[in-house]
Amino acid sequence: MALHLIKLCVGCDSVADLEDWIKLKLKEKKRRGQKPEHIHTTRMLPKRAGELTDGGSLFWVIKGQITCRERILDIRQATGKDGIKRCQVVLDGKVVLVEPRPRAAFQGWRYLEAKDAPRDLARAAPGAARMPEKMRRDLQELGLL
Repeated sequence: MALHLIKLCVGCDSVADLEDWIKLKLKEKKRRGQKPEHIHTTRMLPKRAGELTDGGSLFWVIKGQITCRERILDIRQATGKDGIKRCQVVLDGKVVLVEPRPRAAFQGWRYLEAKDAPRDLARAAPGAARMPEKMRRDLQELGLL
């Protein structure tokens, strides 16, 4: 069974912001002649990396809710220009909406067991993905989604 990560999406106010940010980063890498892959860099290397790359996803918390995920393709260790070792989480760049779920703020990332992960929105509430994000948030807060 896959193991997932959960992380705050700092600086994004919506899923659309995250998608725009991913597109911008991939476009910049392509322009510089770099491999166009979506990489999220963090400080700590997960000890359970093998489980994460076996079908796991990074679930993003945006404005206090788990709202979407990206599939994890690889976990790499890299050393920055400052000589500090970091972890690169290589993601597929395809944002998948999930059942909105409240989540309190935390630092870093946390493991998320498959049994505890929110279902993809297309499976949990067919048609809800076509709703505006604010409407989905409001319906979730009312307990209707």
